Amino acid sequence: MQSDETPSPRYSGGIITPAEGLARGRDAFTALRIAAAVGVLISHAWPLALGREAVAPLERLTGQSLGHVCVVIFISISGFFVTRSFDQGRSWQRFVEGRALRLFPGLAVMLLATLLVGLAITPEPARLLADAPGYFLRNITLAEVDYTLPGLFEATPYGPVVNGSLWSLFFEAVLYLVVLLAGLGGLFARPRGRDTAVVLFALACLVGPFAVEQLRVVRLCELGLPFSIGAALYLWRDRVPLSWTLAAGLMLLAPLGGPVLSLALAYGAILVGFRGPKLRLPDYSYGIYIYAFPLQQTAAAVGVETPLGNIAASFLPTLLCAALSWHLVERPALRLKGRRRRAAVRQA
Repeated sequence: MQSDETPSPRYSGGIITPAEGLARGRDAFTALRIAAAVGVLISHAWPLALGREAVAPLERLTGQSLGHVCVVIFISISGFFVTRSFDQGRSWQRFVEGRALRLFPGLAVMLLATLLVGLAITPEPARLLADAPGYFLRNITLAEVDYTLPGLFEATPYGPVVNGSLWSLFFEAVLYLVVLLAGLGGLFARPRGRDTAVVLFALACLVGPFAVEQLRVVRLCELGLPFSIGAALYLWRDRVPLSWTLAAGLMLLAPLGGPVLSLALAYGAILVGFRGPKLRLPDYSYGIYIYAFPLQQTAAAVGVETPLGNIAASFLPTLLCAALSWHLVERPALRLKGRRRRAAVRQA
């Protein structure tokens, strides 16, 4: 298997490959993830302020919601870098530790904060307290996402959903497991088998919704396709040109939806990540994603009745929670991985 240092084909007109982008070091992926998380917040403002049938402007214009577009961007970037994570480490223990430290500490603190605030504002604190352990355990394990707590948001236009953004975390964890199983099966050491596997997985995601109509399977396939495209862009990183012209052509076809949209967004996300403005930003994207929905529901519960008002009322509180989550929970948790690795090296 070729490494990041493998010489890449040279393209004219300033076109680079993902391998060259990785070699440059700095990139725009953090800014892109933050923008995608804010896009989900904006997209949710319409149904949360006006009700489930409300249609946001982008969806009315193109048939695709901004929230869906942003989640596909998220999952495409994840496919690229999660695949890289296993390929570079080749250790299932390190891989599992890294994914767990990225996903669960921030999620656990957000769930606890939700329960504490919920106890303060619910008219049924005794019932909420009784339901709290089950709510926390079901959501932290991702086995069965629990969306409701007694007395919270029951009179809002959208209904009593505490955090509707959590639905995607289960599927992301499943896709991490797919990469782990591929690694344990030795596919990363066999380029031909690895390439065949990623193509077969993408094809399975294409036909899966037609073969099995169960909702979890359909959603897994919807997210699995852009994830596999992101993974393929990493695996073929020394052969794929990152071209603005090609990206523009794909975006012209994106309104067709389905796999074309996934391909256009995944390719565009990796292109912008490597060729966009290089900004040093703290990674608030995960915090924005998991805190925005309950804060937007709170805005609706206190009487904010318009989408723009909902965005204005919830954006700064969401950003504050995301900043606290990153600086006090997520980044310290990620540093544990580096400390343990350095300690193991010292012991060796």
